[in-house]
Amino acid sequence: MDKWNYRTAGIPDSEFIRGEIPMTKEEVRTISLSKLRLKDDSIVYDIGAGTGSLTIESALLASKGRVYAIEREAEGVDLIKSNAAKFQVSNLEVIQGSAPKALLDLPEVDRVFIGGSGGKLEEILDVIDKKLKAKGRIVINAITLNTLNSSIKKLEELAYDFEICNIAVTRTRQVGAYQMLQGLNPVYIISGEKG
Repeated sequence: MDKWNYRTAGIPDSEFIRGEIPMTKEEVRTISLSKLRLKDDSIVYDIGAGTGSLTIESALLASKGRVYAIEREAEGVDLIKSNAAKFQVSNLEVIQGSAPKALLDLPEVDRVFIGGSGGKLEEILDVIDKKLKAKGRIVINAITLNTLNSSIKKLEELAYDFEICNIAVTRTRQVGAYQMLQGLNPVYIISGEKG
């Protein structure tokens, strides 16, 4: 499969070119995308873009918009570019750098996904708050309670309406002649809207 020919999110993880960089897994990515509520012409930031799985799916869904993938690791930048070529996505720009500094020269934004913050979540949210349009949406994936707590504190301080869901995905894997269940790390998905 080279191009995703469906109108739904959920490209299988196995279809992405991967390395040692983290990737938002298919089920978590699908729910995160639904919480972003993308439009055809959305301007999107994907902060801590990793392999670019959410970047690619965002670019496919916001086909008349623009996606900015911010990734500090050179391997991640290369993977995002390789996946963009594989899925024939051209409405994205890959920026190697760390947020919040890498966000300063970007245009106003409709939707923001934060998959990684490098420990600077509160500073990133301060910058995003200035760039996010009214009724713009933020989605944060948190695998630690520290990130969850920081997200709640900062979104309350900024007076965002937000909700939190926790998902725990269990997949099957073949073990000899048997199907075994194997759990993935649970993830908190925090989604907020600017008033």
